[in-house]
Amino acid sequence: MKIKPAWLIPITILFSATLHAHSSDLPKTVSAVKKSVVGIGIYNPTGSPRARLIGTGFAVKKDLIATNYHVISTLLEDNQKEKYVVFVGTGRSPKIMDALIITQDKEHDLALLKVPHANLQPLQLQKKPQSYIQDATEIAFTGYPIGAVLGLYPVTHRGIISALTPVAIPVDTSAQLNLANLKRLRDPFFTYQLDATAYPGNSGSPVYLQHDGTVIAIINKVFVKESKESVLSKPSGITYAIPVKHLVELLEKTKE
Repeated sequence: MKIKPAWLIPITILFSATLHAHSSDLPKTVSAVKKSVVGIGIYNPTGSPRARLIGTGFAVKKDLIATNYHVISTLLEDNQKEKYVVFVGTGRSPKIMDALIITQDKEHDLALLKVPHANLQPLQLQKKPQSYIQDATEIAFTGYPIGAVLGLYPVTHRGIISALTPVAIPVDTSAQLNLANLKRLRDPFFTYQLDATAYPGNSGSPVYLQHDGTVIAIINKVFVKESKESVLSKPSGITYAIPVKHLVELLEKTKE
């Protein structure tokens, strides 16, 4: 009879205990994160409904919300007095608060919204944002993947970081190529590819470590297998997220 080497036993037990610790921490982490996640919407006083959800955001300060640039890039109708708002709370009657766009970063698909008089609980951002998180790290993200048809109920998905992938922003025609665009094509920035399922409403959702809720990235797009119409019925399970280093840089510019 073969006897397993003694050194294999403690390593196996330690590995198993680590996985269990992360999985047992997640409910507590999600409970804390949900207090900081908000819906991003457009309010139209003559519309039906008056307020509609268009994406997700999260608090980085008590009165400051981070989201994607593409979420707030829609042109508002001045003649209908449309404005951006955030939905705070859970259920059928969330609090709707006015939001002001204070800065945006189109290249990295990020934006910051000011919510006067808000008292939200900010999430903790990665302490060393210049360092990328390792592949296979367990992550989760919370947001509003299907909208708010039945009310405002945040949804959490989990997965792992699959890879660090370069991103180049394409242009429609060669006439749009300039020095800045050519530089980006030669030296693209990196994004996280996640083995996790996200949907259009998840845009702007915080991606965080399962064990402590530290934000490491922001969901910004999903890989579409067939067509935009099939995103809900046939999700690819491949999602992309902007590393938090670019959000930290945007926050620093806002201070200046």
